[in-house]
Amino acid sequence: MAPRPTPERRRSLSLLHPRQWHRWLGIGVMRAVSMLPLRVLWVCGALLGEALYHLHRPRRDIALVNIRKCFPELGARAQQRLVKKHFRALGQTVLDIGIAWWASPARLRRLVRVTGVEHARGVLKQGKNMILLAPHFLGLEIAGARIIMEHPGCAVFRRVANDVMDAVMEKARTRFGAVLVDHNQPLLRVVRLVRSGMPLYYLPDQDAGPRSSAFVPFFGIPTATNAVLGPLAKFTDALVVPCLCRQLPRGQGYEVILKPPLADFPSEDAVADAVRMNREIEHGIREMPEQYFWVHKRFKTRPPGEPDFYA
Repeated sequence: MAPRPTPERRRSLSLLHPRQWHRWLGIGVMRAVSMLPLRVLWVCGALLGEALYHLHRPRRDIALVNIRKCFPELGARAQQRLVKKHFRALGQTVLDIGIAWWASPARLRRLVRVTGVEHARGVLKQGKNMILLAPHFLGLEIAGARIIMEHPGCAVFRRVANDVMDAVMEKARTRFGAVLVDHNQPLLRVVRLVRSGMPLYYLPDQDAGPRSSAFVPFFGIPTATNAVLGPLAKFTDALVVPCLCRQLPRGQGYEVILKPPLADFPSEDAVADAVRMNREIEHGIREMPEQYFWVHKRFKTRPPGEPDFYA
């Protein structure tokens, strides 16, 4: 009797089933598009973003609510213009994502410049471990690929429902030596990796629900925030280096910006550390507000008694 196939083998076979062929076709189109010159992708992506703005009302409304809450000082027209600029940048990033997944190292180095690398090198020269605080800017996928090229690191990820896309993303994200940790795995695995000297690419700024969050200010709004960064930095003896990714204008590429490590961090108060983390993220957003991931329901979880922002 032939041995039963392993779970990995069964998963591989399921990806080749005819019901998945249309998904593989879509992946092929994405890969072909990613080979176009970046200036062409920039123009096409802006058009795609315009279409998404007009056709995807639910996400447009989410972005508008977020921007109204975070930038009340802007007038209604300015808020609407910012939403439109965000969707154009979002469309460009959708087309650019294949560069992160399939571009050669030479092309990635040419299209993505890194500034502030001396801050990361300084941390490593001190013999300290490092956590890269990487908020959800639109270019985070490209930033992650570019950084991992220089120094293997680890990141926490969530699987997606589309099996083909999930497999493609996992292979793409590990092609330069990254270690991916499923968010369902114990945090201890991340701690061990960072303690071993592997930098963590850490994305903490999405709504994780009330159970694992503290309500701390984000643009002056009590926001459900993961308060793990401070304790994680303490347990791993790590310095926290803010890491932003800027989409450059007119298809010129991307810039990964590494800032100096947070001074006097962590403290003895995890909630105070979460407040400081949010303040650091705010500063980055104000530098390039159209490039933050506004289509996420960042304020979904509200303190008891508060109404739903997105109702």
